Amino acid sequence: TVEELAATSPEPFDVITCLEVLEHVPFPDSVIATCKHLLKADGHLFLSTLNRNPKSYIFAILGAEYILKLLPRGTHDYSKLITPAELAAFCRNSRLNIEDFTGMSYNPITKIYKLGRNIDVNYLAHVRHFT
Repeated sequence: TVEELAATSPEPFDVITCLEVLEHVPFPDSVIATCKHLLKADGHLFLSTLNRNPKSYIFAILGAEYILKLLPRGTHDYSKLITPAELAAFCRNSRLNIEDFTGMSYNPITKIYKLGRNIDVNYLAHVRHFT
């Protein structure tokens, strides 16, 4: 776990990625706090998760898990999905600042992911220490 790594890691990291994890753990704020502990003062933290709203439920849970079967059924629990505002609050509470949000979208016909401004379903956050 990230907590075990924090207990044994001798040096902080320049870059940490925590992708598609936060919506699966009981305390995502604790994971973010631990990532901050592992991050150099000028380091970069990249987080990705699913937004919690009806569109996300339709596309990420019903669409990906039940209709297209891209993921096993039950992979995501809607109540554990994280809004951008909640993620920003978790980061602020750990003295981290959201630099940018970027949306990710998947086209099941072309099987291509694209980055964009729409953060309604899946999104990335670039995070740094407060300056």
